[in-house]
Amino acid sequence: MKRYDCMEVLARRLKGELVIVSLGGSVDEWYNAAPHMREASLFQQQLGCVTPEALGLAIGLPQRRIVALDTDGGIIFNLGILGTLAHEQPPNLFVVIWDNECYLSIGGPPTHTGRGLDLAAVARAAGIERARTATRLAEFEAFCEEALTQEGLSFLVAKVEPQVMPGVTRKATDGKEDKYTFVRYVERTENVVIIGPSEHN
Repeated sequence: MKRYDCMEVLARRLKGELVIVSLGGSVDEWYNAAPHMREASLFQQQLGCVTPEALGLAIGLPQRRIVALDTDGGIIFNLGILGTLAHEQPPNLFVVIWDNECYLSIGGPPTHTGRGLDLAAVARAAGIERARTATRLAEFEAFCEEALTQEGLSFLVAKVEPQVMPGVTRKATDGKEDKYTFVRYVERTENVVIIGPSEHN
């Protein structure tokens, strides 16, 4: 199963959601697969930070569905977040783990999932009832439909090939610009002030 194919399937179902995106090749793939979600996506979050940031958004904006696009390496870096998710049970949060069983961006050394770690089983053991693994695109699509139309915390491990889709356009903005684009989008769509206007001396 290719990660880019999964992203296209997911992107077709997203309209008003907010998305937190991990780093590495998944950034450029999401930038291409979901052009209508660029303003609504916070790109290039570091290992261990994607799902926690999505949880914070889900709690702070309970009326909005939040999607975390995390990685096997990222969630392994902060497995403690699974216990926090299980305790908080945000009904508007959908966590997707792109599990390619390696750290692709640094040459491909294996993660623990490449040695048998079952992240969906760990999530269920932590108390996340709706935690599953998809190995086929049809399974991925069916779970996305369920997660995006039903209330309740959802956690999906997508077993994907260790590759970046050839020919994707590189994202042209840096992390600082991405942050302000995302914040201004949230301010505009939620009619709130988060950062406020720039001050001139």
